[in-house]
Amino acid sequence: MDSELLEQRVKAVSAQMERLLAVMSQRIVGHRHATERLLIGLIAEGHVLLEGMPGLAKTTAVKALGESSDLRVSRIQFTPDLLPADVVGTQIYDPKQGEFKVKRGPIFANLVIADEINRAPAKVQSALLEAMQERQVTLGDETYQLEEPFLVMATQNPVEQEGTYPLPEAQTDRFLFKVRVNYNTPEEEVEIISRMVQRQQPTLPKVLTREQILDARRLVDEIRVSEKIRRYIVDLVFATRDPQKYGLPEMSRWIQFGASPRASINLEKSARVLAIMAGRTFVTPQDIKDVALDVMRHRIVMTYEAEADEISSDTAVQKILDRIDVP
Repeated sequence: MDSELLEQRVKAVSAQMERLLAVMSQRIVGHRHATERLLIGLIAEGHVLLEGMPGLAKTTAVKALGESSDLRVSRIQFTPDLLPADVVGTQIYDPKQGEFKVKRGPIFANLVIADEINRAPAKVQSALLEAMQERQVTLGDETYQLEEPFLVMATQNPVEQEGTYPLPEAQTDRFLFKVRVNYNTPEEEVEIISRMVQRQQPTLPKVLTREQILDARRLVDEIRVSEKIRRYIVDLVFATRDPQKYGLPEMSRWIQFGASPRASINLEKSARVLAIMAGRTFVTPQDIKDVALDVMRHRIVMTYEAEADEISSDTAVQKILDRIDVP
């Protein structure tokens, strides 16, 4: 693509994304980082996991994204008695026709809100795996393709809370981002109170169409990534697998398993979208740094020794970012 045309398209899409974030801010006070990550996930074709204490507007943020776009949205409230069929659907026998008919579950939507995903047992969480990775669902002998765009936006409470189940590593690896949602500032909380005492909440306009989302996804492929940037990504990921080689011997005691190849892929994909948001046609090392924590924190398995030393995966990723030379 011609560089001048590419720059024009990038600026146009960047303006669309900024407009969507502005509309979402009519419903969400603060949490700019979380709402940006939701939007990056939408454009980068990656599922997003939001983690935080109850009441921090995690579900509200995902709903605001769905309301301000023309996507079909469904919501699944995960509970301990939820069954896989409640998520993907099932086959029901029709005695009049003498045959089985498919009853599709809420997974057949563009944007699936998986609310409190870690309150359901592993067998229900695993029902999402095929849909999240393959964008398809198998019911009986038939396989059904899910309509694009398809995205799972999940929320979860911290695993220390009663009634929660840790997500399997195979499932957490399917999420592009794991975003930690923290408390608002005092000023933001005053604004929250002011808005929430109003009985009527504002209706959000639809400012992003399905075609615009798909067009933005095609534009991501045009963003330039140099070989030095790509090597930087590989060094960051490999430092989690062999920290001794990268001058981080103490981390060998902390990291049991390093990040998977999906970490490398998702670092580049999300950094490309971040570049578009900034109105650039190329990825910078800072783009990689900005998304590294959210991409890698859930892909590193820490040792019991790290837990004893109160070393989190966030600490490990930050040490790697500080150690690896920037191109």
